[in-house]
Amino acid sequence: MTVSQNLPNTLSESSDEIDLAKLFGTLLDHRWLIIGITVFFMLIGIAYALLATPIYKADALIQIEEKSSGMPAFGEMADMFASESSATTEIQVIQSRMVLGKTVDKLDLTTVAKPKYFPAIGKGMAKIMGDNDSIDISHFNIPQVLYLNVEFVNYKLTVTNPEIGTYELFDSHDNQILTGRVGELAQKGDYRLFVADLQASQEMSFTLQKRSRLDAVIWLQSHLAVSEQGKKTGVLQLSFTGENRVHIENILNNISQDYFLQNVERNSAEAENSLAFLQQHLPAVKTELVQAEEKLNDFRQENDSIDLGLEAKSSLEVMVKLEAQLNELTFKESEISQLFTKEHPAYISLMNNRQTLLNERERLNKTIQKLPKTQRDILRMMRDVEVNQELYLKLLNKIQELNIVKASTVGNVRILDKAEAYTRAIKPKKALVLMLATLLGAMLGIGLTLLRAALHRGVESPEQIEQLGLPVYASIPKSDWQAGIDIHLKRKKKLKEYEALLAETNPADLAIEALRGLRTSLHFAMMEAKNNVVMISGPAPGIGKSFVSVNFAAVLAKTGQKVLIVDADMRKGYLQRQFNLKSDDGLSDLLSGKLEIKEVVKSSGIENLDIVTRGAVPPNPSELLMHPRFEDFVTWATKEYDIVLIDTPPVLAVTDPSIVGALAGTTLLVARFGVSSVKEIEIAYRRFEQSGINVKGFVLNAVEQKARNANEVYSYSYEPVK
Repeated sequence: MTVSQNLPNTLSESSDEIDLAKLFGTLLDHRWLIIGITVFFMLIGIAYALLATPIYKADALIQIEEKSSGMPAFGEMADMFASESSATTEIQVIQSRMVLGKTVDKLDLTTVAKPKYFPAIGKGMAKIMGDNDSIDISHFNIPQVLYLNVEFVNYKLTVTNPEIGTYELFDSHDNQILTGRVGELAQKGDYRLFVADLQASQEMSFTLQKRSRLDAVIWLQSHLAVSEQGKKTGVLQLSFTGENRVHIENILNNISQDYFLQNVERNSAEAENSLAFLQQHLPAVKTELVQAEEKLNDFRQENDSIDLGLEAKSSLEVMVKLEAQLNELTFKESEISQLFTKEHPAYISLMNNRQTLLNERERLNKTIQKLPKTQRDILRMMRDVEVNQELYLKLLNKIQELNIVKASTVGNVRILDKAEAYTRAIKPKKALVLMLATLLGAMLGIGLTLLRAALHRGVESPEQIEQLGLPVYASIPKSDWQAGIDIHLKRKKKLKEYEALLAETNPADLAIEALRGLRTSLHFAMMEAKNNVVMISGPAPGIGKSFVSVNFAAVLAKTGQKVLIVDADMRKGYLQRQFNLKSDDGLSDLLSGKLEIKEVVKSSGIENLDIVTRGAVPPNPSELLMHPRFEDFVTWATKEYDIVLIDTPPVLAVTDPSIVGALAGTTLLVARFGVSSVKEIEIAYRRFEQSGINVKGFVLNAVEQKARNANEVYSYSYEPVK
């Protein structure tokens, strides 16, 4: 029967199911790993919260009112400049380069100066230690060509004497550019630097960065937030974030003030444009009025006094009103053309009204043509005088009104709250950072644990092995006592006689009890074996195979049977350490013909137990095992001893176990709990089958009682005898 035939369908069907209890048990078993990672990330969060530079926020309030000229008594004149701007439009104006550029120029934001600290943690450490190094740069100019293609041009300013305030300026290649003193302008070529204030210790360095005006405006836009408070309230909140509370207050106050002034200037500019238009036409109207009056007087002197008839007087009044209305429309046309195109409905309506008045004037002219010539002439002259008089007076009135409007312009923007920075930093939020770091650490620890469990699924129950068709002869619990022995052996400490052997130092250990059970199982398994040779092997190194071999041999010897244990791992065998012996004069020396059998068999010091160590490490262990001398040795041992145990190397690493197994009557396969995978055991089993070796049974070593396999592993409830 092959291994693949032994695999039941239930195994593949259950592999896709998620056992929540086992999953929780896996996390519980690795709780210290999860706790360690969580604590590590929590410490990182604490360090970040302490070392991170605090970021402050300043805000201001601006109200956008309905636009007004400031002189409601002037009715139409005030309405001429009235137009509401939506909050969205004003937000874009505030964030425009026109407004922010003025702030950049006033505060010289193209220059960035800050102390030079150790990367990552230097700035935070300086904050904790209370270092107050600072520098105030009022003016810094460099050749403009240097920052045309880069965002920042970097320089280093080093303090040479803090008492008198002297310094040196270096470029990014450590070339000296300038030397100067605080409060004095340092100049060399196109470089100009004025340091207004400097607070620093000896040899303290500052980083000076120069950027273009556009980059500075973009930086302002990225840190400035403008939003409307409520819906259609016209109240805008401006907020700005930064490291220096005083600096961000100054920036935000400048932005608010610049926006306010441009709004006033814009409203004043509208009145200024209309005033210039009226003043431009006033001299021409005055000239026409004088000429019309002179012409009328001359005509009266030539023709004596002429009285107009009732019809002529009536026509004159209508004519004057029509001309006045036409002149009014002319002014409005010039004003409305600055706001709208000719396709706008307001502009079209105005032109339609004007055409109606022109048609009426044409009709009235035809009526006047029916009057006598003398009356027609004087009527026309009187009309010109009165129309020009009315137009001239109206222009004078409007000019006076616009002068008042211009002088009283206050804009439709009001600064409600000046900029003020919050006392507490908005970043980092220490509690949130700590919570997120701890949560991230816990998630990472859990994820790493689940990933390890998914990538390496070691054997954790005898049922997993039995599904391969291998009977499990023993499940050996992990021994804490043996762990202590292993630590001493790794430290190369020389132990007293038998102290390296668990079966002798603590015979009541649970692992030894399990080996006694293996002894009983093996007794029945060997009844049908061809000889009394037992080979113990495993799929890979580090599974405790040698531990099982030596302690099992000692347990067998306690029953009065004569036992020989052979270390057939001639590469890395170390059975001799368990008995405080040397590896010299062992199996490799016998198989190479250097020694005889009786010369390699050594007493272990335990009654009824002899041992053959590995000997000198040979270059060809597999070839030596295939030599007839090995078969002769096995034949001799089967006659001289009741049981012969042969400890071999891992079958997946070398072919030695397949060679030895051909001479052994019984083969046992050992694997380690949680380390050896089912796939490894399956391949090792198949490897023996391909060599014609029948594996009698399986031993699961170093079984641990874990939360995830609490229902699958048996344990004892009594304490071992000390």
